[in-house]
Amino acid sequence: MSDCCSALSMQLQQLQSRFTWDLKTEDMDLENLSTRLQDHIELKLGQRGALARSYSFLAYVRYLQGRTEEAESLLSQSEEKTREYYHEESELRLIVMYGDLAWLKYHRGDYTQSQNYYKRVQDVLLKFPAGSTTALHPEVFGEKAWTYLKFSRSYYHKAVDCFRRALELQPDDSEWNAGLAISLYRIESDAKQSQDSEESPATNQLRRALDINPDDAVLMSMLVLKLAGSQNHQEAEGLVERALKLDPDNPHVTRYIAKYFRHQGEVERSIDLLKQGLKRTSQSAFIHHQLALCYLKKKTAEQSRKPFNNQKVKQWRHQSIQHLEEAVKIKASFVLALVDLALLYGEEKNLSRAEELFQLGLQKLSESDNGICQIFHQRYGDFHLYHNRKEEKAIDHYTQGVLLPPRTWEWKLCAKKLKRIAEQRLSTDENNGQAYGLLGLVAKAEGNKKKAAEFYEKALDCDKDNDTYLSELCELRMELQ
Repeated sequence: MSDCCSALSMQLQQLQSRFTWDLKTEDMDLENLSTRLQDHIELKLGQRGALARSYSFLAYVRYLQGRTEEAESLLSQSEEKTREYYHEESELRLIVMYGDLAWLKYHRGDYTQSQNYYKRVQDVLLKFPAGSTTALHPEVFGEKAWTYLKFSRSYYHKAVDCFRRALELQPDDSEWNAGLAISLYRIESDAKQSQDSEESPATNQLRRALDINPDDAVLMSMLVLKLAGSQNHQEAEGLVERALKLDPDNPHVTRYIAKYFRHQGEVERSIDLLKQGLKRTSQSAFIHHQLALCYLKKKTAEQSRKPFNNQKVKQWRHQSIQHLEEAVKIKASFVLALVDLALLYGEEKNLSRAEELFQLGLQKLSESDNGICQIFHQRYGDFHLYHNRKEEKAIDHYTQGVLLPPRTWEWKLCAKKLKRIAEQRLSTDENNGQAYGLLGLVAKAEGNKKKAAEFYEKALDCDKDNDTYLSELCELRMELQ
């Protein structure tokens, strides 16, 4: 590399750009991201400025896919839309886009144009000084936050941090208040707490964002789910009607309200709404997954009848499988859909296909996402316990699930299954050390150290040379002193 190119590269490293924000391809599902962004552009989804961002996001995806010419065209469209929406306020919102263009031109070997875009950024910063050489404009924090929120669930916490920093500078900005609300909502949804708190950070921020922009039907539909989780059904119902009236064709409104209907037992209403949503955005893995969950609910309801109609059970299972297959075809990294699909194939005794799907899910699993990991291990445990008839493997997965925070619904299921297995073993062999060890493990995970120590003592009585039980007991006794 020539000295000139090396100097330019060092200059570009200082820019705020998607090329410098450490976005890792292994954290993304590029094909699914591309599909969703194309839908957003085609349907013109989001509030003011969202379309311009979608063009910029898709441009970076195209760069990662090696389609640099298309990426450049998309950035030009992003600039055009930004100027159209923000007029004289557009310059600060173009800082990141100019940075992206500088990098794109650099990678295409057009160093002169790369230098020109670098200079454009410097001209904007000179015209609108941020207060110090290291300070960022709120518009840059906002763009960075939306990028993190859009590109990967792994970056949700980074998105929250950037939105908060933008709001420190402009507390009443509707766009960044909405972005913070969405980020917090997704984090809490991923955590899947067993019971939502009405005063959760996401609930409070959704209310704050709606105070600023009371007609945002997407935020309204998210708040509906938070309110339902805290049993505030009266307010939720009022917001359902309003959201559907304000923006009935928005696929995001459709999917959240449909989820609410399913949770309330209005499965047919949910199915109708989701089918309407598919007409607008047929490549939505989320909507296909939600439809599958509706048919699963119908299957479970039929199975609870005495006697139940086996043909109907097969029908609802088949429809669930169809939609889940579509979901994982659209989004290969969709772990929840993969494990739900695997369990259904387990029910159909297609154990090889089920195992294949669980292994695919394992490859896609992010160790940093405890909520998804818990769901994976709970489902895989159920597969081994009920369909594969391998109790030891079931114990292994339930154990991995119960050792992860937080205490979600799936966490409780893992703990319950481990207790049941242990109690069944003790009913036939009261000297089963492993059973007492499992009860000790669950008691410790539940925070009952005294009970856990008692179980590990019993486990050691049955299996005196077990180093694991001895180590756990010693640790518990030290903590109890």
